[in-house]
Amino acid sequence: MRGLIVDYCGVLDGTDEDVRRWKALLSELKAHGVQLAILSNTEGEGPLADEIRRWLSDGIVDAVALSGEIGAEKPETAAFEIAARSIGLPMNDCVFVDDNILNVRGAVDSGLVGVFYQHFDRSVVEICGMFGMDGEY
Repeated sequence: MRGLIVDYCGVLDGTDEDVRRWKALLSELKAHGVQLAILSNTEGEGPLADEIRRWLSDGIVDAVALSGEIGAEKPETAAFEIAARSIGLPMNDCVFVDDNILNVRGAVDSGLVGVFYQHFDRSVVEICGMFGMDGEY
């Protein structure tokens, strides 16, 4: 696996502590050469879109794909394909994290590895294992 694609709402927008931990994890993944993207079923304009894009402008992720801009929504295969392509990878080289099990299922059916997000501590174990990393985040 060389890419991680993460949903925003329900995953990256948690408590201040969870956001801090996500940023630390993503920074470490990036340092290990993992390509990072956010894929969100969000309109392309407005405060939420601006908040998501800030993760890109701050250098935390390499790409942002918003359904309002790309013309496809999760769990459509096209949404996952566009997100993977935005980080220069095929879908089968990416892990996808979402708090909606239907989106995770759609990702898996499209060829990605899926992680159902319910709690940071649970998901970080899976993510670190897939990318061969250890550490506290």
